[in-house]
Amino acid sequence: MLLGRLKNTLPPGWLWMQFRELVAHSQNGISKRRSSTGNPIPVLRLADIREGRINESASRDIKLSDEEVNKYVLRDGDLLCIRVNGSRSLTGRLVYFKTPKVWAYCDHFIRFRVNPEISDSKYIAYYFQTEAVRAYLNKHMVSTAGQNTVSQGTMLDIAVPVPPVHQQQTVVGEIEKQFSRLDEAVANLKRVKANLKRYKAAVLKAAVEGKLTEDWRKQHPNVEPAGKLLERILAERRAKWTGRGKYKEPGAPDTNDLPSLPKAWAWATVAQVAAPEPNSITDGPFGTNLKTAHYTATGPRVIRLQNIGEGVFVNEEAHISEEHFARLLKHRIFAGDLVIAALGEDPPRSCLVPQSVGHAIVKADCIRFKPHRDAVARYLNAVLNSEPTRQRAKSIVHGVGRPRLNLGEIKAIVVPLPPTIEQQDIVAEVERRLSVIVELETAVEANLKRADRLRQAILSQAFSGRLLGQDTKHIPDILPTFSVAAESQARYGRDDHARR
Repeated sequence: MLLGRLKNTLPPGWLWMQFRELVAHSQNGISKRRSSTGNPIPVLRLADIREGRINESASRDIKLSDEEVNKYVLRDGDLLCIRVNGSRSLTGRLVYFKTPKVWAYCDHFIRFRVNPEISDSKYIAYYFQTEAVRAYLNKHMVSTAGQNTVSQGTMLDIAVPVPPVHQQQTVVGEIEKQFSRLDEAVANLKRVKANLKRYKAAVLKAAVEGKLTEDWRKQHPNVEPAGKLLERILAERRAKWTGRGKYKEPGAPDTNDLPSLPKAWAWATVAQVAAPEPNSITDGPFGTNLKTAHYTATGPRVIRLQNIGEGVFVNEEAHISEEHFARLLKHRIFAGDLVIAALGEDPPRSCLVPQSVGHAIVKADCIRFKPHRDAVARYLNAVLNSEPTRQRAKSIVHGVGRPRLNLGEIKAIVVPLPPTIEQQDIVAEVERRLSVIVELETAVEANLKRADRLRQAILSQAFSGRLLGQDTKHIPDILPTFSVAAESQARYGRDDHARR
């Protein structure tokens, strides 16, 4: 973002200046992680930054010498740049520092201390949120081994539209006035989103506990019990066994600590209700069998963790060549199969593979699960994404920071099994109720994206001088629109529809 390339017209009295001309001092943070001598000082880490603000609840102290304290302790008004991060959207972000607590900062940050005679720190922090700055940083950051880095030089080269200091402070005031209204609307939307998530969880819980089909069972008292269904599935599995060695019966669930089930239901494991064919439950290839370097622009799909949403398939594409696909057929997955995330938050997250995917394999940490034809895949998808199943899974999840289930543990997951015809009725009732939720979630997401666009519009007007001395009614007032939607949707989310 060199000054010579800038052709934007600025208001009278404004200048384009490089950030380095506004900075009195810049410095990377301390690399020390521990010490036995010195003064214990909390050292700011990436984990202490939440949504652009400093979270002081979990600080860690490092003993620093007097020289290090003088060098690395932050002052109010300092700007902290996230120097390195796995997320490109976070790398290069500026955090305005202001807190009564004494902090130093680690080497994941760069500290910029601006000259207060010519620049206001908050003005700079807001300017660095603009799309123009983010585009520049995305072009110039360096990415290696999954980490993205910006240098002091890259940051200091950024051109800034600079009005007199008092006007900078006026611009900051206008931005914060507009943002406060926008933030209130966004907070309403996020509350709606949380309510919808709770309602969805309530529907799934009611479904897998049999509460959605209580009336149905009264009207259909003579259906085949799920116990008989399970016997038939297991008998078919034994009859079709063609593997090596002696047939091994899939493990049955330990029902001692499990809750009671509705009449004609039974407890089963994922392994027991799998289709009687090879690789009906299989994980993806590990190690060098499938690497990022194998990906191609087109070809058979690779189903990854990114594709597994909360019960829904997320269409993030990755491909391999036909030749490589032919070598990995053991890991093939088909439309109508379930894919289960073995790694990540809230296992066992799952979704159905849609017809549009075509030829595909699963990647490592993604489990292909093909249910028996009489175990309805859409019902089992609801079970795997339900809160009762996730609560039971917590006792077997392992892994620090990244919850994980291995293939054997996923096979042993316990599921409530109704008669096949009741499974179908449960699916119809769940999909009827959740279809309304999907519509509301879509509307909320659209409004959240609209809020992001409005935020950028406010910043664009601010840094072109159009907020100064003008009536700001030309900025769209989104608060009434968002509030009406938020309140109606929040009321819907609070209704106990799961009991209807």
